[in-house]
Amino acid sequence: MHETINQRCARARGSVIYCFTLSLCSETWVPLCVEFACSPCARSHFDPALRLPPAARRAGMESSDLEGKFGFSTYRRWIWSLNGTLINLGLDRRRRLSGGNLIISSLDRYQDVGMYQCMAYNTVGAILSRRASLQFAYLDHFKVHTRSAVSVREGQGVVLLCGTPTSSGDLTYAWVFNEYPYYVQQDNRRFVSQQTGNLYISKVESSDVGNYTCAVVNSVTKGKVQSSPTSLILRTDGVMGEYEPKIEVNFPDNVPAAKGSTVTLECFALGNPVPEITWRRANGVPFPSKVKMKYSNAVLEIPSFQQDDTGGYECVAENKMGKNTATGRLAFYGTPQWIQTMKDTALAIEERLYWECRANGKPKPSYTWLKNGQQIRVEDGVLSVSVLTLSDAGMYQCVAENKHGVIYFAAELMVLASPPDFTGNVLRALLKAKAGTTVTLECKPQAYPIASILWKKGNLPIHTNDRITLSPDGTLRLANVSKSDAGSYTCFARNRFGMSSTTGRLLVTDPTRIVQGPVDMEIIVGESIVLPCQVTSDPVLDVSFSWAFNGQLIARGDGHFELRAAGDLMIRNIQLYHAGKYICVVDTDVESLSAVAVLIVKGSPSPPDSVTVEEVTDSTAQLAWSPGRDNGSPITNYLVQTRTPFTVGWQRVNTVPEIIDGNTLTATVVDLNAWVEYEFRVLAKNSVGVGEPSPVSVKTRTEDAVPDAAPGDVGGGGGSRSELVITWEPVPEELQNGESFGYIIAFRAFGEVSWTHVATSAPGASRYVYRNDSIAPFSPFHVKVGTYNSKGQGPFSPVVTIYSAEIEPSGMPAGVWARSVSASEIEVNWQALSFTPERVLGYEVAYWEDDTKPETMGKVRVPWNQTSVTVSGLAGHTQYFLTVSAFNTAGTGPFLPAINVTTKKPPPAQPPLNVEWTLIGSQLSLYWEPVVAMESESEVTGYQVSSTSTVNTLITTNSTAELTLPEDEDDYYIIRIQIVSEGGLGPPSDPIRVHQLSKTHVSSGCVGFMVKSGKVQVLVYVWVTFVRWKCSY
Repeated sequence: MHETINQRCARARGSVIYCFTLSLCSETWVPLCVEFACSPCARSHFDPALRLPPAARRAGMESSDLEGKFGFSTYRRWIWSLNGTLINLGLDRRRRLSGGNLIISSLDRYQDVGMYQCMAYNTVGAILSRRASLQFAYLDHFKVHTRSAVSVREGQGVVLLCGTPTSSGDLTYAWVFNEYPYYVQQDNRRFVSQQTGNLYISKVESSDVGNYTCAVVNSVTKGKVQSSPTSLILRTDGVMGEYEPKIEVNFPDNVPAAKGSTVTLECFALGNPVPEITWRRANGVPFPSKVKMKYSNAVLEIPSFQQDDTGGYECVAENKMGKNTATGRLAFYGTPQWIQTMKDTALAIEERLYWECRANGKPKPSYTWLKNGQQIRVEDGVLSVSVLTLSDAGMYQCVAENKHGVIYFAAELMVLASPPDFTGNVLRALLKAKAGTTVTLECKPQAYPIASILWKKGNLPIHTNDRITLSPDGTLRLANVSKSDAGSYTCFARNRFGMSSTTGRLLVTDPTRIVQGPVDMEIIVGESIVLPCQVTSDPVLDVSFSWAFNGQLIARGDGHFELRAAGDLMIRNIQLYHAGKYICVVDTDVESLSAVAVLIVKGSPSPPDSVTVEEVTDSTAQLAWSPGRDNGSPITNYLVQTRTPFTVGWQRVNTVPEIIDGNTLTATVVDLNAWVEYEFRVLAKNSVGVGEPSPVSVKTRTEDAVPDAAPGDVGGGGGSRSELVITWEPVPEELQNGESFGYIIAFRAFGEVSWTHVATSAPGASRYVYRNDSIAPFSPFHVKVGTYNSKGQGPFSPVVTIYSAEIEPSGMPAGVWARSVSASEIEVNWQALSFTPERVLGYEVAYWEDDTKPETMGKVRVPWNQTSVTVSGLAGHTQYFLTVSAFNTAGTGPFLPAINVTTKKPPPAQPPLNVEWTLIGSQLSLYWEPVVAMESESEVTGYQVSSTSTVNTLITTNSTAELTLPEDEDDYYIIRIQIVSEGGLGPPSDPIRVHQLSKTHVSSGCVGFMVKSGKVQVLVYVWVTFVRWKCSY
């Protein structure tokens, strides 16, 4: 198959087919190069476009470099033209080609300006680019001469002419008043036209007298020039009288505008008084919001011009002397845009070609056609060739043009002539078909022109009948085939350029049957099943299996499905969503079969819905709900659960009826607490199990009622003198049964008949104190506590006996003495009180260092039957003051003057060092350096050796010790040595770990010693061999 140029281009560059670019670059006042790129890769056009780099956009141009190139290596020749005349590169040293690029050195403003086009050639044909305009932006200087002064009367209007020098490119104008940088400020009296460059003053005032200079800037080159100054002076022969407006600046009668452009109309008038400028549309339609008025309405700006903006526009200048009007029309124009194009076409010789292209635009575009860059005579936008010849092949372009633009579209016409060719479209070498079906054999050679077709089976031509048909396109159809139709089939194709053939063999097979397919089943959620799919088939066929579930193919690797090689489908851990239609599909070379089964999955019920509370009392609530899906198994009964702010999670509740059957959708919840906010939910149950709960009902509060719960754990006692303290366990909020909940406290002295009642409205109260000076200390009282709320009074608690507050003991313990036991302990002794009218619960020992250190105060309490205590945790070698007093629930009694005791010096802070040991059998010998106490420390009186293997300790006055180690389950004996002194025990030595030894003869031992210096500690073991021992560490 031949490949068209556009197919090659699309393969190389995607969807872009023909393109053309032009770029300009510059380094000095003018650009040094202009680059035209001629590249046939933009299907819609072959388009040279001008691109200026930043430097070039800021300057004019005197020299340039034009670059044009084709995008494919198959294009080897390019021709450039300027203003319709071919450029002779052999006679022009400034212009040269480089790979299709036209490079122009030393740009000349007069020789190089104009329209450029590129024609590119390859083996297929030629294509012509769109025209690209090369222009030079410049701005000449004003002529140097003295401008005449302008003399006017005050109140007269005046126009100062700019006299713009020759130029190219957009210009902007401003006027300097007297000297730079003071520019004329435009207002309703002064206006600078960007169309003429002139300065208009509608009414001259004395402040306008001065020199005016016209400043012009080229928007492309950024070049700026200024005129000679023009003097404006006032005449002395009088003041100008008032006169009607005279419009000096207006717009053309007809203004063409492109879609999307910004249109600017100017209008300014002279007059006395200063005229007011207004705008309106001829049709009276108001201006849209996008329209802007500038410079006191002297400029009308219409951005994004659209078809709706066309029509007549009027500028009205008016003062009290009269008015004047300027009118004009805005006309919409559009460049051509393609709405129908042709495409690359490959046709056989002698076939008919019909190409049509259409474009819109305003005015309506005209059409021309190009073949290989040359114009051909064609009517309108239709190219038609009735009988193609090889000479018609080539590159064609449709050109649509109006006065505002021109567009090109290109396509390749390939005329084909070749003998029949079956390459890529041969008959299958072996075609299998099921007996009784229809077989279609296609004969589609590639041939130009179309070939005639002949079919043979073996060596015999095939003739059509009621079972065998032959289509005009060469397709052979065999209906209701049988084994006798099997054999070799050949298609012969011939045209005037040659002949070719293709052969294939037909094999007719027996039908395939499903002998065991899936059957409809019911199954419980979580179970697993196998759906069978077994077949018998012709041995020559390849058989494959696939399964579909509810119309979706089951893919291998699904967590629940397993497709087995034999065709069966296993479904593991079935869920409710697995219910539906399962189809086993059996595919062979010649047919496709299927078997269907419906699987019903039973599960626990879906949640009931719409749980509502219809009626509420103080202890009941009427519920109603709608059923959920039963999921294949009928609902047998419903369960109701509730939740309150006082419960942990959901709780089962009692209902009437007690058992709610599956057909009942209402129930009454009973045994509820009054004045509690409840939420309810319902669960359904069937033969499979209990389903998920329903959505939670709206929170509902039960009605209030008289309290039915009394406070618990009523008691009391203690407090201050003349007080009766009564305590109780508050009633929980969920049992208060209503608002305004409180307690009624009732009490009476022992032996009295009448009760004293007191109420408290605090629902969380748990204590009441009754004060009366007549209450004797530690007197018995009967008390009870009841409840009430806004509905009434509730029950009282059982009566209990409590005692009023007692007073502090009045007696003082005598015979107080103390001694220092160690650096941190003092033993205190006293005599028990022999008699006191008050109750004594015990004794309190207070101690402190001195009155200036209250933070050192400490207290120790002991029972009434104890007359001594050891105070510990004290500072060493420090004086302490101590007192002893009796106490009860009312507090502590008086005490004798404080005594003082000084604790002993603390034990030495240095532990025993350089410990050595010898172990022979179970006998452990220890040695260490004696510790010498410092002056601030207690003298060493001995050493205490302790071991983890025994609870006993060894006290010695020497720096040696002997221990007998018993058998122990632990692997190690841990030995510690501490100093013994009057101040107590000193810090222990570092632990000594002695490993148990496995021995056979008591003839060897292990010797070790520990050396400690600073922060470095070394434990050294010495092996002593006697007979056979093992020493481990």
